Amino acid sequence: MSSSEDKRLSKPRQKETVLATAGRDTKAQKGFVNPPVVHGSTVLYPTADDLHAHRGEYQYGRRGTPTTKALQEAMMALEGAQCAGVGIAPSGLAAITTTLLAVLKAGDHLLVCDNAYRPTRNFCNGVLARYGVETTYFDPLIGSGIGQLFKANTRAVLVEAPGSQSFEMPDIPVIASVAQARGALVIDDNTWATPLFHRSLDQGVDISIQAATKYIGGHSDIMFGTISANAKAWPMVADAIQLLGVCAGPDDVFLAIRGLRTLAVRLAQHYRSGLEIARWLGKRPEVNRVLHPALETDPGHAIWKRDFTGASGLFSVVLNPATQDAVDALLNSLELFGMGYSWGGFESLIIPFDCASYRTATQWQPGGPSLRLHVGLENVEDLKTDLARGFAAFNAA
Repeated sequence: MSSSEDKRLSKPRQKETVLATAGRDTKAQKGFVNPPVVHGSTVLYPTADDLHAHRGEYQYGRRGTPTTKALQEAMMALEGAQCAGVGIAPSGLAAITTTLLAVLKAGDHLLVCDNAYRPTRNFCNGVLARYGVETTYFDPLIGSGIGQLFKANTRAVLVEAPGSQSFEMPDIPVIASVAQARGALVIDDNTWATPLFHRSLDQGVDISIQAATKYIGGHSDIMFGTISANAKAWPMVADAIQLLGVCAGPDDVFLAIRGLRTLAVRLAQHYRSGLEIARWLGKRPEVNRVLHPALETDPGHAIWKRDFTGASGLFSVVLNPATQDAVDALLNSLELFGMGYSWGGFESLIIPFDCASYRTATQWQPGGPSLRLHVGLENVEDLKTDLARGFAAFNAA
């Protein structure tokens, strides 16, 4: 074999191949392509010595099974070389709260971007506040200016890139650099892009969280969360998972593995269709502006282009000023865009939203009613027809 052939055959596998192969051990799985779904709590030890020493690959169902191991190995391969471990949780919110409890203690200070997932804010303002953790919210576009918000007790910074309603794009590498210089950990809610399109651990993030309910599951049938951490943060995360008793059901773990296998092809379609619908909406007379980082006109486009390799199907639009009745008429006339508080599945969704009541570091003044859309896997021309029907009702009202 020539040196050029050897180099070609030994180069790292691409992400699509990793998704299809990682976490699979067909020998251990007796030749089956998919891992067994292990429904189990009790694990028996062969000898008393093994029992006393807690010696064995598996010790108790909550601590892991062959099913969870397959998912963790696949997720670690997707996250990249910086990933030292992956924890699994029964929901995306559980992944967030477990992570915050893992790295914070009474008397600590936390920085959170102002566009964060609202339940994250609720946890910070409720549970963390009761336990003596102070939270300061910051402008997602603050960049290196975040250094001015650090205190002697600032322990962590939480970012969401982009925000899942208003879609501001924080500069993660810059924020991470400032945080690292001050000894603080960086946590990223990476649900929108997934590690397929954004390996945030490679950009200075210590812990990357996903609501795997969304794109990893992909079929709107599981509640699931993942916590991926680097070598510095993983021991804290692993310890918290065990102390808090965080685990997920075996059937959901299996469905998450199944979803991972098709993540690349599904996200590619969400990306294409979402961007096409976003461009189409940008030309509609009823639309004031489209909030989508992959659009060249978006304020966050340069950061997205630098740090991301793709986009998902989730974005928002701001309509021209209109009555609530007109917006409701639009929503009620849609047939393919369902109204539901989630995203990431095969189906298209739409919801109205208003961030104004809970923003504290920034003001949400969009200039008109705001709608968040998730573009699913339906035919894009059918989706345009559905939205055109909605705008006809909107204009009539």
